[in-house]
Amino acid sequence: MPRLTARFWVDAYLARLRFQEIPAFVTAHGDDTAGAVLVKLNTLDGQAQSFHRSYDLMSGARKWIEQASGLEADVDVAIRRQQEFDPDLWVIEVEDRQGRHLLDEPGLE
Repeated sequence: MPRLTARFWVDAYLARLRFQEIPAFVTAHGDDTAGAVLVKLNTLDGQAQSFHRSYDLMSGARKWIEQASGLEADVDVAIRRQQEFDPDLWVIEVEDRQGRHLLDEPGLE
């Protein structure tokens, strides 16, 4: 089964967020073809979470797992550490007081 490019997935995700009127921004542009994607959810109250996609070897499913959560500054440090390890990483920041990121919706796995 062919995989979507990172750029295509990011563009589709941003469009879905815009449709729900959830602000989101690309804060780090990774490799267009095969870059990994990290999503930071900023709830605009000093707290944040970051998520990355993981592959479950047992089920073959892809799912989003929390990488870090807590104070926004601490989450930013975790993201920077990941960027040092992976320079091709995409980082998308979603800003939503209600905590919506839509990663649990069908088609975003």
